[in-house]
Amino acid sequence: MYAIVEIAGQQFKVAKDQKVFVNRLAGEEGDKVSFNKVLLSGDGDNITLGAPAIDGALVDAKITRHVKGDKVIVFKKKRRKGYRVKNGHRQSLTEISIVGITLPGGKKSSSAKAEPKKEAPKAAPKAKAKKEVEVSENLVTRAENRTEGMEINIDKLLHSIGTATKADADDLKEINGIGPAYETKLNEIGIYTYGQISKLKAADREELSAIDGITREKIESEEWVKQAKELLKNKK
Repeated sequence: MYAIVEIAGQQFKVAKDQKVFVNRLAGEEGDKVSFNKVLLSGDGDNITLGAPAIDGALVDAKITRHVKGDKVIVFKKKRRKGYRVKNGHRQSLTEISIVGITLPGGKKSSSAKAEPKKEAPKAAPKAKAKKEVEVSENLVTRAENRTEGMEINIDKLLHSIGTATKADADDLKEINGIGPAYETKLNEIGIYTYGQISKLKAADREELSAIDGITREKIESEEWVKQAKELLKNKK
């Protein structure tokens, strides 16, 4: 059995024994909470739809812990104004464990027949969720290391020029104007290949000017983009 429930302004699909991260809830660790805005419930082929919520339906849960989400970097800059502001934000979250789902008529998700069927297939999703948390933490650590001492919107930059891995790296020192020090700085923010350099637009060059020693004028006067396109053509 599963249900779609509204919790702290967000909708979640939940089932018994599932753990969910929601916006911070009032209460201490170990407290029990109930949510009555159950919008939909399903049990096999039987689906109950609320209008908008199902009268008498409840989702019972237990507060597991209070945590903070991944860090988000917000960087604002105004050209030629000397205005740069960098802020970080971590959303306050609460992890809850779903205890049971109660529907009108006394139906509950915690029936003895339902538990054995749900335990076996749930082993794999739990392992996957743990892996996703580890990956997320690794990405945050990498992002923090890359942005330390820099005021640059890495996500916006890489979305524009594309992403690459260290395994795909080209020798950026072949571009006139990029030495070992600049190559290292570019690698630290995720720029490894000629293809990425060749896609640098005016806004991207402005973003790179946040790196010490690199300016938009330097990139344009030394024709990094043109050189990268030539090297990319010769590489193919």
